[in-house]
Amino acid sequence: MTYSVGRNVFFCARVMLSAGALALAVAASGCTSTNTTTASSAAPATGRGAQDTGTYPNLNIPPKVAAAQFTEDQKAAKLAQLQAAQQRQGAKAGAGGGNSAAMTTLARKHGDDTLKAIEGKCETIDPACN
Repeated sequence: MTYSVGRNVFFCARVMLSAGALALAVAASGCTSTNTTTASSAAPATGRGAQDTGTYPNLNIPPKVAAAQFTEDQKAAKLAQLQAAQQRQGAKAGAGGGNSAAMTTLARKHGDDTLKAIEGKCETIDPACN
């Protein structure tokens, strides 16, 4: 019994809210105004949209260059700078590149050493920690 009463109450409330919203929309639309003389004459004058010129577009025009291109001398100077920087970095990074056996040993023991240091069995993380 309460189900049918609730259904009727909520149905009526929904209908009343919908009718109120519709009435508000109708009232608000009455407040707007349009000037038909300027609206109809403004559309052709603006020229929006595609315009038929009677000719095809010329796609063979080369694009404009954004910046001046490097000369051969500037290219050689930039390449020399890059090669010098590469050689400087290569000299600094040579610590572990040639000794792969030492790196493999370090990789095997690093986890155990770190675990000992975390548990407090060693003072610092070093390979000599037992």
